[in-house]
Amino acid sequence: MENLFGKTLEELKQIVQQHNSPAFTAKQIADWLYKKQVESIDGMTNLSKIARENLKKNHTIVRTKPLYEAISVDGTKKYLFQTKNGNIETVFIPEEDRATVCVSSQVGCKMQCKFCMTGKQGFAGNLSSGEILNQIFSLPDAQTLTNMVLMGMGEPFDNFDEVIKALTILTSDWGYAWSPRRITVSTVGLIPGIKRFLNESECHLAISLHHPFSQEREKIMPIEKAYSTEKVLYELKKNPIKGQRRLSFEYIVFDGLNDTIRHARELTKLLNGINCRVNLIKFHSTPNSEFKSPSQEKMEQFRNYLNENNIICTIRRSRGEDIAAACGLLSTKE
Repeated sequence: MENLFGKTLEELKQIVQQHNSPAFTAKQIADWLYKKQVESIDGMTNLSKIARENLKKNHTIVRTKPLYEAISVDGTKKYLFQTKNGNIETVFIPEEDRATVCVSSQVGCKMQCKFCMTGKQGFAGNLSSGEILNQIFSLPDAQTLTNMVLMGMGEPFDNFDEVIKALTILTSDWGYAWSPRRITVSTVGLIPGIKRFLNESECHLAISLHHPFSQEREKIMPIEKAYSTEKVLYELKKNPIKGQRRLSFEYIVFDGLNDTIRHARELTKLLNGINCRVNLIKFHSTPNSEFKSPSQEKMEQFRNYLNENNIICTIRRSRGEDIAAACGLLSTKE
């Protein structure tokens, strides 16, 4: 049985066409799925009985609740969801003026970044658009959400088609009608995905950079070999992000590895002329890791250098470290 939840309006039109139902039926189904959030096809009461019976022959609605919940001392919550390819983790981050959900796009990850627990887990499969959306709308805290970031397990642009379907459903009038300005998608720098994303979505873009020197970045992020920082930045300069859409660079800071003024100076040179901001993230120690957390003083020196040289830079506050929910710590490997 195929899951209706996660289908775009175009896909729903194809389904109703196969059943010889009126074209407007697709819009009605989308309304039930995404606005009314019905849990069964029988609940779509303005569809004819024949239309519902035809749908039920090959389709169903699958929405799954979290298997497990962990709560941090700072209020961050981590949820475990089951998918067809294995379990994933999703993080809910409440703040005074906003509430953000950090969503996964894959079970594990292929990118093998040396500092990331998800990368060490390996790759088990892609999530469907329905499984991506399920992390948002089956969340116990769903009604409080103001923002979403695709920065959980996996590389979103390595699962581009399903990710863009989920974003389309989230931001379309016939779907959830969220503003694209509420959503940020992160990538390690897959250029084909970046090109498509800039054309097919209006959501914010975040690049996981973490090191300004190519040869040194390659040692901790193998993706540098296939898609170098130089090529990524060339693409972003060629297709500058305009208007209210935001481009940011995520920069995990490691003690002695990328936290000196030499690194800050090179980062400033790289980003010169690009309308962007840099988010500094303190590395969170993991078991048997070769990397160490930097001092707060080093973080502040780095931030101040960038700000003094016209690069907007902030230090992102760590959340959920005690429940392994912070950046780079997500993993469902036992």
